[in-house]
Amino acid sequence: MLRTRLNDELKLAIKDKDEYRKATLRLILAALKDRDIAAKTKGQSEGTSDDEILEMLQTMVKQRAESIDLYRKGGRMDLAQRESQETDVIRGFLPEPLSQKETESAVKQVIADIGASGLKDMGQIMTTLREQYAGRMDFKQASDTVKAHLG
Repeated sequence: MLRTRLNDELKLAIKDKDEYRKATLRLILAALKDRDIAAKTKGQSEGTSDDEILEMLQTMVKQRAESIDLYRKGGRMDLAQRESQETDVIRGFLPEPLSQKETESAVKQVIADIGASGLKDMGQIMTTLREQYAGRMDFKQASDTVKAHLG
């Protein structure tokens, strides 16, 4: 479904002659194609799932945030602006992220569901969170929350 939406949005951007959007969507689709190829070589004939696409998009947003920071420090406001525009396009495909409170609540719920008692259960907790909240949760923040609750 997300893959179809990306392709439809690319067609619309081409039709509207929106160069920034078109270029960004092509970057996303190229990264997706790379992931599909990697998935198929691992035996996943259906390719990349929507959850994996959401994780890929989150990673792209984080990469651009780092780039924006570096460009600003280097005085390259033009490049920072372009990265910012790409980030806006990518964020348009991500669901609304969980707030700190919602993340904490989700972590508490998963800890209770699993019956986690210490940091040795962290891997299982994080795996469950990734399955349930792909594309919606900042997993660095979630990891810190899990450590705070179990440590």
